Amino acid sequence: MAAERRRGERVVFERGIPAHMMGIDGTWRRDCTIEDVSETGAKLTIEGSVEGLHLKEFFLLLSSTGLAYRRCELAWVNGDQIGVNFLKHGDKKKRAAARRSEQVA
Repeated sequence: MAAERRRGERVVFERGIPAHMMGIDGTWRRDCTIEDVSETGAKLTIEGSVEGLHLKEFFLLLSSTGLAYRRCELAWVNGDQIGVNFLKHGDKKKRAAARRSEQVA
């Protein structure tokens, strides 16, 4: 059994919640289903191929108008399912600073 890496409590949706993924630059969009979610991330089932998409960072659109969304980064891939971490404002800067300090040490 896989070790649980999630920091927060997870909510599993019996039928999944329809959503969309969209590239940060808006050049691509895919339908997906949210299988489970926590405060820090989610598991998504992707419709269609993710090959060639820039998944390092993207938006998870939670409403049809795009007004409710989360900025995400890819955590793992397993077939048509992916795990994502939710990014908070400023997270990218903190991670870059941490990487620089690790390289110096």
